[in-house]
Amino acid sequence: MAHMTMIEALRDAHDVAMANDDRVVVYGEDVGYFGGVFRVTAGLQKKYGKSRCFDAPINEAGIVGTAIGMAAYGLRPVIEIQFADYVYPGMDQIVSEAARLRHRSAGDFTCPIVIRMPTGGGIFGGQTHSQSPEAFFTHSSGLKTVVPSNPRDAKGLLLAAIADPDPVIFLEPKRLYNGPFDGHHDRPVTSWKKHPLGDVPEGNEIVPLGKARVTREGKDVTVLAYGTMVYVAEAAAEETGIDAEIIDLRTLLPIDLDAITTSVEKTGRCVIVHEATKTSGFGAELSALVQENCFYSLEAPIIRVAGWDTPYPHAQEWDYFPGPVRVGAALKTVMEG
Repeated sequence: MAHMTMIEALRDAHDVAMANDDRVVVYGEDVGYFGGVFRVTAGLQKKYGKSRCFDAPINEAGIVGTAIGMAAYGLRPVIEIQFADYVYPGMDQIVSEAARLRHRSAGDFTCPIVIRMPTGGGIFGGQTHSQSPEAFFTHSSGLKTVVPSNPRDAKGLLLAAIADPDPVIFLEPKRLYNGPFDGHHDRPVTSWKKHPLGDVPEGNEIVPLGKARVTREGKDVTVLAYGTMVYVAEAAAEETGIDAEIIDLRTLLPIDLDAITTSVEKTGRCVIVHEATKTSGFGAELSALVQENCFYSLEAPIIRVAGWDTPYPHAQEWDYFPGPVRVGAALKTVMEG
């Protein structure tokens, strides 16, 4: 085990994958010489050369499109979109080409690419550096979507994504890069170096896609969360004294439905938390799944806590960001149902 931040764990996953498989190539805007805007790929170009880790022009459609071509010819590209907010010019390549290549070729071609991008708010990034676009990808058949919440999972899930034969969207909550964040922005930052999930296994230890993790056991209510919201939910449970069971989904597609239904059938209540806007957010899909599969176990209506249906505000970030007060209010409401 080694103590790592999420940035260091992601870099280590790249290093392990590139060392084990010459087909793995890494590129994106400022990814090579500069090491990425968050330094996730720092040192990889120097170690593996400019043909394995290199810079790309500011052209998201071109970055994704070339990765699809490389994958069709047998390489395993791991590309970085500098911020999730910048992915939209590449959406046609992702949705129309990468997601459908296996199906439209009747299995003759696959598309083993990983598209990494920092996601979410909490860093005063405003509307163009704070978006959470996961629902766009979960709505597109053929893609897998991953959102790690800690360094240990970040490394293991990225290694699993790189080994996967199909395209994987890998969303990295940027507020968690250097430490867990419980939504209390006025408190000192906690480092991963002091957190047990900052202990990261060495080598090629994979965390399988499609497996959720119970981060806090409880009997009163199930909280479904991912990314930064896992720690916000934990803080809300502690501060309200409600015995909440918190599930870190880790992978949105494929979803671990068994983990969800097992918990909700036990607690009889469910609160869903995510940063993205509420309307048509991934929480709506989770709510439908719980309703369809756990209807006779529910003791109260399902509650969603999410970002407001507005562009991400800069000046009112902490009103928009679902913090422990809003999540705690939802926990109290569902317990009264």
